Amino acid sequence: MPENGWPADRIDTENAHSARIYDYILGGKDFYPADQEAGDAMAHEWPALPIHMRANRDWMNRAVRWLAEEAGMRQFLDVGTGIPTSPNLHEIAQAVSPDSRVVYVDNDPIVLTLSQGLLSSTPEGRTAYIEADFRDLTGLFDTPELRETLDLDKPVALTVIAIVHFMLDADDAVGVVRRLLEPLPSGSYLAMSIGTAEFAPEEVGRVAREYAARNMPMRLRTIDEAHEFFEGLELVEPGIVQVHKWHPDGTGEEGIRDEDIAMYGAVARKP
Repeated sequence: MPENGWPADRIDTENAHSARIYDYILGGKDFYPADQEAGDAMAHEWPALPIHMRANRDWMNRAVRWLAEEAGMRQFLDVGTGIPTSPNLHEIAQAVSPDSRVVYVDNDPIVLTLSQGLLSSTPEGRTAYIEADFRDLTGLFDTPELRETLDLDKPVALTVIAIVHFMLDADDAVGVVRRLLEPLPSGSYLAMSIGTAEFAPEEVGRVAREYAARNMPMRLRTIDEAHEFFEGLELVEPGIVQVHKWHPDGTGEEGIRDEDIAMYGAVARKP
């Protein structure tokens, strides 16, 4: 799509991509026929998939708003950003405090080409985009973009949303998250959503097989495995729960059944 200024040679339009499937199911426009085919096949296997994905997005909105309003966070590091969808994280944070600063991190070329939507900061705040792979974030904290945007002497909210279920055991997702937290000072926070099959194992298992058939294997986690990400941190009430049960605000959680949601969500403070 060179007419849009996109690096067409870097974007694989023939094979489905998890971020574009997510965009398609959420009603976005940045997807290709392969993503639409995959999304339709997955929703056929589990008709609640759009409900689940929307609930995850709504949880992200509530978690970021809580971090900005209740925890007073003014700095955010969002790893595994995905395709921009308004309201983006910085729009939520800056609606609470216009001086909020956000660094987005992703390795998908299509996210890079659309990253202008992530850089529309208020004059008082700042946003930056860094291209990096979640599996290898060596040097992330030394990049000029991060250093010029975030003050690592002050607390930072690390957000890792709907990504670790695409990391297999060999990828050491828990270790990656701990290494991201290590440079952040006391008073920082971790907000995560973590894929699970505990509430609809057959249906979610079929969706996972559809992903795997398209070279996107998944590692869905139990509640005990989800707790591993938060060891040594202080969980915010109500702890690790399905995303629709975390600080519901009455704008979409009514009528959602537990078996419609395959994602845990939690926020925790670094002591």
